[in-house]
Amino acid sequence: MDKFDKKILEILQKNCSLSVSEVAQQVGLSTTPCWRRIQALEKSGVITGRVALVEPSMVNVGLTVFVMVKTSQHNEQWLNKFSDAIKDIPEIMEFYRLSGDIDYLLRIVVPDMKSFDKFYKKLITKADFSNISSSFAMEEIKFTTQLPLDYL
Repeated sequence: MDKFDKKILEILQKNCSLSVSEVAQQVGLSTTPCWRRIQALEKSGVITGRVALVEPSMVNVGLTVFVMVKTSQHNEQWLNKFSDAIKDIPEIMEFYRLSGDIDYLLRIVVPDMKSFDKFYKKLITKADFSNISSSFAMEEIKFTTQLPLDYL
């Protein structure tokens, strides 16, 4: 990966709807080499997809909830069962396995507290937990999808 690839990634992370010629112009390449680089970044798995970011409140999912899960079962079978059970639940935006006091962290989006309560009742049927706690985001201070590229 060279400085052109890095610049392409910076540009596309900010706005992936730009045309190849617009990206090429900003990078300082002609269109065909820029397109080849973008294709190579996609083929190698560096670029994993292109999406439109949607304002949660505009689609009625303005409440963000972080759900912390603890389990007494630390085995692959339990994790597979839990992962399979929740992978298709659309309210779950992110799902992480953690080190430390909390075993798993989920980021949930819902319209309101009543909707979260319904979600929670469904979640607790999916696996055996030793503890589940939730924290509600009161304010979004920083949100980005742009990864830092200074480590390349």
